[in-house]
Parts: sequence; C-alpha cells; structure tokens
Amino acid sequence: MSLTAWFVAALFTAAMILCFAEVASRFNVAGGAYLFTHAAFGRYVGLQIGWLAYVSRTTAGAVQANLFTTYLAEFIPWAGTRWGGIMITTVFIGFLAAVNLRSVLSGAQLSNAFATVKLTSLIAFGALGLFWLLSGHAGAGPTATDTSAGTWLQMLLLLMFAFGGFESALMPLAEAKDPQRDAPFALLVGLGLVTLVYLAAQLTVLATLSDPGATTRPLAASARVMLGAGGAAAISIAALISVYGWLSSNMLAVPRLTMAMAQRGDLPGLFGKVHPVWRTPWVSILIYAGVSWVLANQASLLQNLTLSSVVRLFVYGLVCAALPVLRNKESRAAAAGVAPARFRAPAGVALAVISVAISMLLATRMTWREALTLGVTVALASMHWLAIRKSPNSVPTANV
Repeated sequence: MSLTAWFVAALFTAAMILCFAEVASRFNVAGGAYLFTHAAFGRYVGLQIGWLAYVSRTTAGAVQANLFTTYLAEFIPWAGTRWGGIMITTVFIGFLAAVNLRSVLSGAQLSNAFATVKLTSLIAFGALGLFWLLSGHAGAGPTATDTSAGTWLQMLLLLMFAFGGFESALMPLAEAKDPQRDAPFALLVGLGLVTLVYLAAQLTVLATLSDPGATTRPLAASARVMLGAGGAAAISIAALISVYGWLSSNMLAVPRLTMAMAQRGDLPGLFGKVHPVWRTPWVSILIYAGVSWVLANQASLLQNLTLSSVVRLFVYGLVCAALPVLRNKESRAAAAGVAPARFRAPAGVALAVISVAISMLLATRMTWREALTLGVTVALASMHWLAIRKSPNSVPTANV
C-alpha cells in the first residue's frame, strides 16, 4: 500500500502544481507565494504567507541538516551524537551560505551539480532494485502495518513534504531568463521525474527489507542487502549528496523571499540589502542560514519534517485559492497590474477547490506542537501587519 500512497500524494501534488503554474505564469519578479497572495488578497494575507513560507522553508532546511548527520553516521558514528551533530551542521550550512554569498551563479551551479549526481544515484538505485526482482529474488515480505484512515492521512501529510518544495523555485523569478514561460514547464516536468524516482526507490526498499521503519537509513540498509557493505556506503554517499544539493537550492531561493518583502516595504530594508560586489542578498542569506542552524539543533528530524509539512499546507492552499481570484481580477478592465496568465491550468477552478480541500483535510493531522507554532506565527505576522499597515507599500504587480 505504500506504493499507492506515493501515487496518491503525487496526484494531490499535481493538482496543486497546476494551480501554482498558472498563478506563477503571471509574474516575473521575486517573491513566490508571498507575491502571489499579496496580489490576490492584499497585504495582510501576503504577510501571513510570507511568514508561513519562511517558517516552512527554514524548517525544511533543518530537516535536511538532520538527514545529513543521520547518513553521515554511517561512516562517522559520532556525527549522530549531540555535539557531533552541532559541529557537522555548522560546517554543512556554513559552506553553502558562503557559496551563495559569492554569487547567484555559483549557488545555482552548485545546486545543479548536486541535483545531477543525486538523481543519477537514485535512478541507479531504483534500477538495481528492479534488476534484483527480475533476477528471481523474492520480496522480503512486509510486516503488518496500520491502514486506518488516520494513518493514511498522517502518511500522506509526510509524503507531501517529499513532493513539496517546488514553491521555493518560484521565489527567485526575477533572476530567471523567461520565468513566465519556464516556471510551469519546470514544475510539471520536475513532478513527473521525482514521482518515477520515488516509486522506484520505494519498490527497491520493499523488495529487500521486511521492516523499513526499523532503520533510520532504509536506503543504505536496502543497498547492503543487495551489494553488501560497499553498496550501503555508496547509497549513503548518494544520500549525503542529495541532502546537500537540496539545501544548496534552498539557500539560493529562500533569501529572495525576505529580500522581496523588504523591497516592497513589508520588512526592514536591511533584509533587502544587496552586496556591493557579489550582488547577492547577503543579509537575508546569513539570517536564513542562522535560523535553519538553530532549528536543526533544537528539534528532531521527524519533528521538523512534520512541522514543515503542516505549515506548507496553508501556503499551498492559499496560493491555489488565488487562482480564481486572479482570473476574476484579470477579467475586469479596471484591474491594473494583473497580467494574463501565460499558462492556463485545465479545469483550474476545480483544481483550486480540490487543492484547498486537500490542504485543509491533511492539516487536521497536526499535533499540539504544530498548532502552537502555527498560531504563534500567525499572531506575529498579524502584529507585524498592525505595525506597518500605514507605511508605504509597493503593491506587487505582474509584468505584462
């Protein structure tokens, strides 16, 4: 049933991505979800989404740091200790911050290089699993699991984290060549590719391990069954590269969110400062790195992962809800600043309704910890709005 769960999560994500693709095709400036909801619903909602998106992305960065230390422990056991994890996380996040401070090009090149290695390794892992089955090796036989509705919702919530993150690619649109054309294409092709990779990896794990949940490094355990210690080491290295590549792309994208908010007067100008030589938002990069480092060292991997997933659902739901609102604004002659969508989602309004409903349903699985964090974030964003609501604000517009 886990393969079915991956497929269902992919369908849910596809509905959301089609909504994001249409909304994003109206804009070619930085900001992502904050920008889209600001244009659709106004400054208050835009600020809420800006705060929530930042919490989601910094928490997701902490998840990757947690994963890095988990897989590094395959080679260096002390990396899994408290102080070892802090030391590794400091180097891990610090190096990527330094690379992205130098230039957007160096950050993008590093992200692309890691993504290529990571996908090649994961595709090879999936192909190895298929070969393992075709060679006559029987599946390990899964242990009994809970298949109640509540467990399904909980698993789908966590799988949305695996499929999520696409929204971060829309934050630095101002630095892309033709974002209104390229963003929808990239989102849809990316979803198709990662779905195949995830399904192949899951099938391989099922074919080799009877209880994947019994280990914190299931890919390494699966490779050990097929290829011995060398296989476990190889896939652990691939996992480390994968995690590093993910945070590299996040380090490139997320600081552009706070920079965009500062440029429109929704954050202090300090967040929008661009380095005089490297031309990067250096203050926003350092703040993002610092917040991710703190989160990685104060909570566990699963706690950070679940929190990021829950917060992300509210961001996704409101961006999808922006689709019919922007369509309505576009149809009104007096609607200045809302450009025609260069990509039109099929059955867009229906997809938006479905996506909002999915987000609300999965959000019911939040714990008191996630609910508290969400409430505090909304309260802080509301106080932020009260403090700046009368200050000048540059309304985000879509470039026609």
